[in-house]
Amino acid sequence: MTKGIQIVPETEVERLRELSYYEECLFGRGFNTVAGIDEAGRGPLAGPVVAAAVILPRNLLIPGVNDSKKLSPSRRQKLAVTIKHQAMSWAIGIVYPPLLDQINILEASKLAMINAVKGLAVKPRHLLIDAVKLPELSIPQTSLIKGDSLSISIACASILAKVERDAIMEEFDAIFPGYGMAKHKGYPTKGHLEELFRLGPCPIHRTSFEPIKSWPGDVRHYANQS
Repeated sequence: MTKGIQIVPETEVERLRELSYYEECLFGRGFNTVAGIDEAGRGPLAGPVVAAAVILPRNLLIPGVNDSKKLSPSRRQKLAVTIKHQAMSWAIGIVYPPLLDQINILEASKLAMINAVKGLAVKPRHLLIDAVKLPELSIPQTSLIKGDSLSISIACASILAKVERDAIMEEFDAIFPGYGMAKHKGYPTKGHLEELFRLGPCPIHRTSFEPIKSWPGDVRHYANQS
């Protein structure tokens, strides 16, 4: 075996080619730059929603790329480095509370996606989007339900969005200690709910989500007590 050369099993190559089906169809129709778009963080009680947009070169197959939910944190981090290095262009969009609470989580997710697309250094000719449509963008687009399992560029976007959001929540863990943000990333786990009821909401908790929505008092009290 030649040192330094990664041997990719044929089954993995075939899986990645199948995952590239929608991109290949669009390339064949003349769309030479296809952006995959996905978000992370629609379900948590705290923190931002983060979207990523990724444009891959044609025929690029990155071994291991998959729906981010099917990958371990360490695997996602390694793949994120590779994706950023090999993509034609990539960008991140973020919407934090309180704007998220003002416009609702669906609109916040769309806004994060729009901002990610606008941040691309290469203009996409077509968008492949996980689940939603973005009529605000005058770019041809295709919405795919469970797109992160159907499109290689959406899968790459899901990985970048998840890794970025996890890093943000780890930073918030140091700013707002006691909630365990680095562990649960703001999702409504038993431990998060226990600490929420012990400490009360902090400034990055989503006031449009229960149980924070019905919480008595000012959600800024934690910061005021610090």
